[in-house]
Amino acid sequence: MGIKLWLVASILAASFTTTATAQEIDWKKVDDTFGRKPAVTGDVHRYGFPRTDLTVTLDGVTIKPALALGGWVAFKPMHGEAMIMGDLVLLETEINPVMLKMIEGGLEITAVHNHLLRASPATFYMHVGGHGDPAKMATVIRDALAASKTPPATPAAAPPPAVELDTAQLDQIIGVKGQANGGVYQFAVPRRDPVTEDGMQISPVGPMGVAIAIGFQPTGGGKAAITGDFVLSGDEVNPVIRALRANGIDVTAVHSHMLDEQPRLFFLHFWANDDALKLARGLRAALDKTASTKS
Repeated sequence: MGIKLWLVASILAASFTTTATAQEIDWKKVDDTFGRKPAVTGDVHRYGFPRTDLTVTLDGVTIKPALALGGWVAFKPMHGEAMIMGDLVLLETEINPVMLKMIEGGLEITAVHNHLLRASPATFYMHVGGHGDPAKMATVIRDALAASKTPPATPAAAPPPAVELDTAQLDQIIGVKGQANGGVYQFAVPRRDPVTEDGMQISPVGPMGVAIAIGFQPTGGGKAAITGDFVLSGDEVNPVIRALRANGIDVTAVHSHMLDEQPRLFFLHFWANDDALKLARGLRAALDKTASTKS
């Protein structure tokens, strides 16, 4: 009984420490540095940097920022400071100027790559990470993004366009509840296995970028453009590739986003524009090849 009580006390103490750390962080300083408010989930503060300044087209579809141009950085309290993970959307000419500022500020570049193919203009995605004082890291990120044309503040919110798709059917096929965001219907499908970095579990998985992400942007007549990324273990990569290709969905990239996560993960990006329910069934076939959850 003594051991059980000690374990319970230890768990409660750890939980309290995380909560206390989250409360001790002056989030207003971070908000003010970025000039925007975060989405808060649990102890994670996630700041969006959508490329609303860009008009990107792919196969005749004008891509909404919420589909594939939504840069972000998430802060999670950790060891008295914060861990950050993020994914910044950049033009080719912006990559090295932004990277130099990140390096000078002591942040890590964990990946630079494409997510899409054939898009005009081409966009690239810089994944970043770091540990330290949240306000100082926010300043580094703000100054780095100033080397790009990423809008410095979130524009005034306009009424989001309707998502003209059978979202109830999409929910049923994908197996989790989606949500509308900026004219895009989005899913975050968590994996069953926990993901850790530096011995700390990365959660909640959606805001921290380690859930399978799927977005549907209506393109008329029940059709949708889809993109996102599957979060996969090594043995799942090729079964998912085969399932997607068998269902007419292009695989556009396979790569890492992080450097020392456990288990080792690979991120597979995809694209198609076709009947939304048909594509959902193809995505479900691919999800069935993964250790993902289903409601």
